[in-house]
Amino acid sequence: MSYLTYIFPIAAALGVVCMAWRWMPIFSDPLQPGPEAEEAPPRPRKPLSFAAPAGRVTRRDALLALLITLAYAAAAFTGLGNTESPQSFCKFSERGRYVEIALPEETEITKIRYFCGLHTGSYRVQLSLDGTSWTDAGSLEQSYTEIFKWMDSTEEDFTPGRARYVRLVASDELWLGEIALYGADGGRIDAAELGYDAGCAPLFDEQELVPPEISYLNSTYFDEIYHARTAVEHIEGVYPYEITHPPLGKLIIAAGIELWGLTPFGWRFSGTLFGALMLPLLYVFLKRMLGSSGIAACGTVIFAFDFMHFVQTRIATIDTYAVFFTLLMYLFMWLFVSGGRWRYLALSGVAFGLGAASKWTCIYAGAGLAVIWLIYWVTQRRREGFWRDFLSNCAFCLLFFVAVPCAIYYASYYFYGTARGLGGGVGMFFTEDYAKVVWDNQVYMWEYHSDLVAEHPYSSRWYQWLVDARPILYYLVRFDDGTKSAFGAFMNPIFCWAGLLAVMANAILAVKDRDGRALFIVLGYLAQLLPWVLVTRLTFAYHYFPSEVFMLLALCNVFSRLRERDAALAGRQMYVFTAACVLLFAAFYPVLTGVRTPTWYTTGLLKWFPSWPF
Repeated sequence: MSYLTYIFPIAAALGVVCMAWRWMPIFSDPLQPGPEAEEAPPRPRKPLSFAAPAGRVTRRDALLALLITLAYAAAAFTGLGNTESPQSFCKFSERGRYVEIALPEETEITKIRYFCGLHTGSYRVQLSLDGTSWTDAGSLEQSYTEIFKWMDSTEEDFTPGRARYVRLVASDELWLGEIALYGADGGRIDAAELGYDAGCAPLFDEQELVPPEISYLNSTYFDEIYHARTAVEHIEGVYPYEITHPPLGKLIIAAGIELWGLTPFGWRFSGTLFGALMLPLLYVFLKRMLGSSGIAACGTVIFAFDFMHFVQTRIATIDTYAVFFTLLMYLFMWLFVSGGRWRYLALSGVAFGLGAASKWTCIYAGAGLAVIWLIYWVTQRRREGFWRDFLSNCAFCLLFFVAVPCAIYYASYYFYGTARGLGGGVGMFFTEDYAKVVWDNQVYMWEYHSDLVAEHPYSSRWYQWLVDARPILYYLVRFDDGTKSAFGAFMNPIFCWAGLLAVMANAILAVKDRDGRALFIVLGYLAQLLPWVLVTRLTFAYHYFPSEVFMLLALCNVFSRLRERDAALAGRQMYVFTAACVLLFAAFYPVLTGVRTPTWYTTGLLKWFPSWPF
């Protein structure tokens, strides 16, 4: 790191601290005392209330939300991944199955590039000059880390040699996509000159898709090797390899693959779409909670172009769906506690069920909902007919926060059942065998996550998330010309720091002013963060992603409270901060997307802390 690099984080941190210092008026008494203040009786303590300003969503709001969403979608879908990838596979049905390829003449085979399909194992490579005597030249690996990836034969596993015929022998049931053979000059041998039987045809029918370079644009990366794979296994009726999370998130990924094919764009499409759909929901949330179109628009822009939101929704993993359904369940809970309409409570319960069926972390969010619901009823205890309404609502919640979520969760295992040969149809849900499949997976998930002992070079602990100390690096390739392609998941640092200070400010407001909005936000934030304080297993920066929703709400609530005291100051802060977030997004764009960039730029300008792996 150069000394110049330190200027940027220091300036950003000072800017955030100065901004937070200007929040002091929101903590003072709204009534300015006059000369007679000493004789005036003390004001009664304000009762806690979740009442919100009249924040109806207008046509202007709908247009603003649409424009922000479209701008984000244009950025997020650009460079998401290739829209073409091998779609046909040579399916080796059992161990020992093989294919033979005849070359036009005796040729030096120096490298084999291949696209891995489903299942794991290896392909034994055998070379022959006469088609009778075969020499073992090594193997091509297709391990669990290499599913739906382009791979090259390695020096450790494959020995180049001269051949007129090439044979690939499968070690087990395996799917192999396209392959390409390379000669002594490093060039690819024209597939039109090769001889092979009909069963071998899927290996050479899409040669135009063999990439000149292997990258994240044409292959899976990080946990896509699990979740994109599981999505395809559900489509193909194969019992999934990865069963450490509930199924719904991977079923949503499968929907994108069904729409766009088995391509990087296809398996990343659903997550990116849900990332875009978060934005109008967030806009509505902010408008209904705070009543200001300006605050709603700025808050939505800040969240849209936050680094974590952008990167995490563009990878085919399940965290996006957990955050989406968390946002949805808290939006509906807010609409309930601020208006008392039970239909919103029912919708919150449905969203909770969908979230829990995507990832268990949504159960943390559900605990926060329960606390908020209980506090709401405590605030209603003096109203007429309280016990009747409260007990009725308890029964209502048993239906929509227990029975309905359990039914959603149970039904999400449908493709586990069909893969086990249970027949499908509604009747399958009522069989003992299906119930056992579901129960066994719950036991397995609990034991897996509670007993997991592992290490990762880019793991981080919860206290590091608070200050953006340790991003998770997803991809890094260095090139000989002094450039590199790299990206990782972490927060926009000024949003991270300002958001944390805003959560603290909201905690003060919740206690001092009995601000129901602030209390709602802080409880949501703590429900997402506190469980990770107790977790001892391997954790990563992206586990902080759900907390960002509440950090954004907290920041916007501070802007709203400041606006009540000094509209001009609040406006300046809000618009300058929003612009700064967008500018930082533009500056950090290369390490959010993997765009090939000079190394001096990432290490000299973007590596704000030694622990940042860029």
